[in-house]
Amino acid sequence: MNGADLLCDALLAQGVELCFANPGTSEMHFVAALDRKPKLRCVLGLQEGVVTGAADGYGRMADKPAATLLHTGPGLANGLVNLHNARRGHTPMINVVGDHAAYHLVHDAPLTSDIDTLARPMSKWQRRIAGAGTIAEDAAAAWRAALELRGPATLILPADAAWGEIAAAVPVPVPAPVPPAPAAEALETAAALLTSGRRCGLIMTGRALRADALETAGRIAAATGAELYSQMSNARMERGAGRVPVTRIPYPVDQALALLGHLEVAILVGAADPVAFFAYPGKPSRLLPEACALHRLAAITDDLPGALSSLAEAVGAGRATPLRAQRADPAEGLPDGALTADAVCTLVARRLPENCIVVDESVSSGRVFYKLSASAPPHDYLQLTGGAIGEGIPLATGAAVACPDRKVINLEADGSGLYSAQGLWTQAREGLDVVTVVFANRAYAILQGEMRNVGVNAFGRNAERMLSLDEPPVDWVALARGFGVEAARATTVEEFAKLFEGALSTRGPFLIECLT
Repeated sequence: MNGADLLCDALLAQGVELCFANPGTSEMHFVAALDRKPKLRCVLGLQEGVVTGAADGYGRMADKPAATLLHTGPGLANGLVNLHNARRGHTPMINVVGDHAAYHLVHDAPLTSDIDTLARPMSKWQRRIAGAGTIAEDAAAAWRAALELRGPATLILPADAAWGEIAAAVPVPVPAPVPPAPAAEALETAAALLTSGRRCGLIMTGRALRADALETAGRIAAATGAELYSQMSNARMERGAGRVPVTRIPYPVDQALALLGHLEVAILVGAADPVAFFAYPGKPSRLLPEACALHRLAAITDDLPGALSSLAEAVGAGRATPLRAQRADPAEGLPDGALTADAVCTLVARRLPENCIVVDESVSSGRVFYKLSASAPPHDYLQLTGGAIGEGIPLATGAAVACPDRKVINLEADGSGLYSAQGLWTQAREGLDVVTVVFANRAYAILQGEMRNVGVNAFGRNAERMLSLDEPPVDWVALARGFGVEAARATTVEEFAKLFEGALSTRGPFLIECLT
């Protein structure tokens, strides 16, 4: 047995069943070990951002970590963008980053880099493996950290630790961490604030946005008059008809200030103090009123459903009836004629299949979708958590791997999708049931809006060329087909409706380019 074999066994012992990979020379012993461990499924990504984004999607839906396999510092660097999103989304994953043999580092070979420093900002936990003998302990620690700290844990695997021979061993699984309950004082204060008669909002994220926890939050709202909000970006929400609806704090600063401006009390359930995504001249960074009292009931690493249950008991909400979203008429308000972004959002919201997974990276094109889909059939909603665009296609890929029996619908902005279009190849190779809807406005429309937000309303040639994608236009149908994914283009509402219905009725990846 060598260290790489032991690492595979240690991951399997902790229930890690999947490795998203883009390996290189330093990881060949680990690749060989994976070949000897068929229970640990390997999924290849053509670029490391696809690998880490897919692991994020998998972790959000499986509620447990996948492993990633990345090649030295440059490979890790390519994947950092979606490790950033995973860290912000509190998604558990275990990154295995190969490095040169320890004795080779002194020679400063071309791929030598400071992997430890590269990994630190995007990891909740990291460790460099000292040798083959510590690998089982290191892998168990990484698994526990990924779950306990809610985020990426990174193991740096020197090549000589991977090939180092050791006595045969059977790793012993360690128990899963149990999230703590909120402090009694925090619970008492929250209950007192909710029953004080002041205008109060619960701002939630993480597992507080699952259906059962939202049912409890709905009872609290019914009993106390509190309003339910989610923070601006959330890893996963269970929503739709029959479930308790939550108002998401919007991205535009003025809208967020108007939404929250009446609150006198805000209780945070796993969420952070709401702040603007960016600073703008003359506008505040914090989105709550200055006079609003802020109280943290529970941190993201706490037992959020349990915290809500205890709070419901404390305010006497046990028999309260929560408000639930009502199912919309699928035929109500359907558009026709020219295809617009709002028309696409309306049709998708009206045609969502029950129990599907929606991955929303539509950016500016899909701002109406969240409200429209509140009354759609029950579904899971995944969105960009860290603001680093280019995760939609990988996120949908990982979600489809985690839930092969569920349809995944990826609402994708064209500019964002081009960061990681290679993920379509993985969808084709694995036969994943993903429908990708591309909003092809052939521009970085979100950035055009941001230019206006900072007072620049007239764009010159340089700005136009940096913010447009139409010289030449990207052919998404040809691009998808080149990666092995069936695709078609829609220019009218009728064309899109027909293509979308067809994609929903068949299995496998399909892409629709919507010229909006």
